[in-house]
Amino acid sequence: MFLKSKIKVAACLGLLLSISSLILHLFLARSSNAGYNSLIGFGDDFASAIGVQGPKSRKLWGAVETLESLKPYANPRRSYLLPSERSNGIIYAKIFGGFEQIKSSICDLVTISRLLNATLVIPEFQESLKSKGVSSKFKSFSYLYDEDHFITSLTNDIKIIKILPDSLKAARKRNEFHIFKPANSASPRYYIKDVLPELKKSKVIGLVISNGGCLQSILPSSMSEYQRLRCRVAFHALHFRPELQVLGRRMVERLRQWGRPYLVFHPGLVREILAYHGCAELFQDVHTELIQYKRKQMIKRKIIDEDLSVDSRIRKENGSCPIMPEEVGILLRAMGYPPKTRIYLAGSEIFGGQQSYSEFPPPKTEEQLKNEWNKAGPRPRPLPPPPDRPIYKHEKEGWYGWITENDTEPEPTPSDLRMQAHRLLWDALDYIVSVEADAFFPGFNNDGSGWPDFSGLVMGHRLYEIASSRTYRPDRKFLAQLFNISRENMYHPKHNWTLAVEEHLNKSIGVAGLVRESLFSKPYSFLSHPLPECACRVSSSEIPKLVKSRDGAILYGGEDKCPKWMKHGMDAASVESQTEDTENNGAESPDYESDLVDQPDVGENTSRMEASTNFDQDEEMDPND
Repeated sequence: MFLKSKIKVAACLGLLLSISSLILHLFLARSSNAGYNSLIGFGDDFASAIGVQGPKSRKLWGAVETLESLKPYANPRRSYLLPSERSNGIIYAKIFGGFEQIKSSICDLVTISRLLNATLVIPEFQESLKSKGVSSKFKSFSYLYDEDHFITSLTNDIKIIKILPDSLKAARKRNEFHIFKPANSASPRYYIKDVLPELKKSKVIGLVISNGGCLQSILPSSMSEYQRLRCRVAFHALHFRPELQVLGRRMVERLRQWGRPYLVFHPGLVREILAYHGCAELFQDVHTELIQYKRKQMIKRKIIDEDLSVDSRIRKENGSCPIMPEEVGILLRAMGYPPKTRIYLAGSEIFGGQQSYSEFPPPKTEEQLKNEWNKAGPRPRPLPPPPDRPIYKHEKEGWYGWITENDTEPEPTPSDLRMQAHRLLWDALDYIVSVEADAFFPGFNNDGSGWPDFSGLVMGHRLYEIASSRTYRPDRKFLAQLFNISRENMYHPKHNWTLAVEEHLNKSIGVAGLVRESLFSKPYSFLSHPLPECACRVSSSEIPKLVKSRDGAILYGGEDKCPKWMKHGMDAASVESQTEDTENNGAESPDYESDLVDQPDVGENTSRMEASTNFDQDEEMDPND
């Protein structure tokens, strides 16, 4: 009996010592390197799986409180005229470029049509899909977007037709109509002075858009209604066709299985952008040659006015090169994201990878090997030279083949053209998943090239729809300096380094990061920062500080007060349904009225362009004359 009691006491003491040791180790691990505590991450994974959100999970996935007062509101703020029955003419357009160029250009086209009081034909893009193996039942627009929804949702803004009238098709084939090729930052004055007279004269004009847009990003504050029109097009009218929406929602549901959140990372590793900034040395071997070849072509076309070879290390330190995927993984671990975090890699074209093929020589059977051995002749004998490495199919086709054998890039094959067409669908699915993500991390946005980028459009959509969503806006220059400091201990950084990463990324999702991002993004793409025109602010105790750009444009803090029908916490879907109800009723909503002074619209005695700045005050420019 005495022996049993001693055993019990010893067991209790051992258990207490084990628990004390475990608590001590956990405390030391958390205090020395909080960013890499996998046990805490596992606990949060388990908590999210059972529907309970712990403090660590709220820190990584929760809403940004400082931006919760911003709500989407793209409705007109004043008495808004319906499109005139007597339009000045018809505009048809052809758009060249990828997904982001197409989306930005369509928004500009609708705005220009409203500006010129013109009828817009559903634009065409990607030249012709028939030559790319796409079913003939799809026109270029309907291959990606819902035509009927596009036309219906913009009924109160412009008149849209699906195709040119039959009486004008033959004249278009004979190139009888004037075709304009505007720059991506063309001013409203250009359209009033140069395009409008020709539109009134011939009643039909064409536009060719190849630079990701055809209207300047920042318009004068008196033209804010045109900015809101851009938002209605981008975030309400441009719905993907139903099949894409269903598939995109299914992808989001699978990513959120068991109630787990997910993060989207878009690397932005596009060959043209890497060549533009001279980031070739970040890669190796054949990839560096491909980037340099593209850079050489850009220099010949005078897109770049620099030397062919530049120091990529210096460019990266200046923030002109992307954050590499390996570095993003280290940053996320430093933030405290657990190893089992679900990360969706967006981007239909990620430069640096190589497609895997399965067409290798079939393995030899044991009987074949024995026969070869028996036929080999007497031994010993000198070994024959090793056979040439077999040339596989993927080394004969595509970029891998021509870069190793030829000096010039070949014309795209039918397979390449088909892939380009299908890439639009992949980008659309990535866009749906990225906008709905619990967190979004861009690898290379705001590159300074002036072209729209995928990450910028996603960040703008998330800012419009749910401003408080967790969207990281990292400063690549600052992060490059941090990585230089910790280059020797990248996978085991010091505690101070981890704290610096946390502080920077936490600031980037709030007001400070939003304002900094707007200074770089809005001059090139309004859709990447649709504030303050396309947002309103619910009543809050904190009065936001007004932030302006160098030219005086308001970037943050100038949002209108939300109307009464928008209760606190109303989501974007409710706002959209309110907008659609207004459109279906066909009447002007009292919500359009505000304390702002009404600006005259085209069709009144005053010209639309009196709303713009730097115009000649003594010139009469009424598009309805």
